Amino acid sequence: MNAELIKRIVEGALLAAGKPMDVARIESLFDEDERPPRDQIKAALEEVEADCRGRGFELKQTASGYRFQVRQDLAEWVNRLWTEKPKRYSRAMLETLALIAYRQPLTRGDIEQVRGVAVSSDIIRTLQERDWVRVVGFRDVPGKPALYATTKNFLDYFNIKSLEQLPALSEIKDFAELDPELELALSSGSNDSASISAANDDEQGLDLAGSHSFSLDQEVDGQNAINSDLLDTGALDTDPLDTDPLDTDPQGTNPLDDDESLDSDDQVSSFNHE
Repeated sequence: MNAELIKRIVEGALLAAGKPMDVARIESLFDEDERPPRDQIKAALEEVEADCRGRGFELKQTASGYRFQVRQDLAEWVNRLWTEKPKRYSRAMLETLALIAYRQPLTRGDIEQVRGVAVSSDIIRTLQERDWVRVVGFRDVPGKPALYATTKNFLDYFNIKSLEQLPALSEIKDFAELDPELELALSSGSNDSASISAANDDEQGLDLAGSHSFSLDQEVDGQNAINSDLLDTGALDTDPLDTDPLDTDPQGTNPLDDDESLDSDDQVSSFNHE
């Protein structure tokens, strides 16, 4: 099979897939007797990427694979295709997500200890429903509180391929408006993401750097807004589901209830982005 045909197959598959495709998935498109070497597939991807230069879209590599997406500098106009305004998230939800992203894995109790207020079950539930956060294990203390970490979908949504690409805290605008204790906690835990990211990279096996853009195949449902919110926490709408007073579970069996202390000997199982 010649290189030009391989390139066209790769390009067509990426356009039709509707979601990121990694090299292994692209390989599976070919019968075993015609399957090109992996290096040839990667070369085809590089050619497709080069062909996109100067155009309104680009080939982007995220944590889950490669995808076509609209260039970020065109977002102002492309956004007008959708009349509904992007969803905005409460300060409490963004702080919770930031703590998990920079200090993972940690429990709901850890988050409450840093923020100084109870974390609503609706916040955790929303983050899990969006597949940005998942349970990766349980702390080996009485009650076995769940440990939370970010997912591969979190990386995809924010257009990064590893936690090492999270912005440095010094780059976050108006960060001083956050609780000083929260800033201190994030700063002390920011180095922890490097080891977590290494595990992610082992699983992903991806090399290209990331930048914020819109996917051609996804509905623009708030990516630009939440990217802005994470960098500018001063202008957030109030989430009607977010209640800072202690959120009690009427069933008495909420698995999200945890202890109040941060134990350095966390027992984590299967902590890799999937």
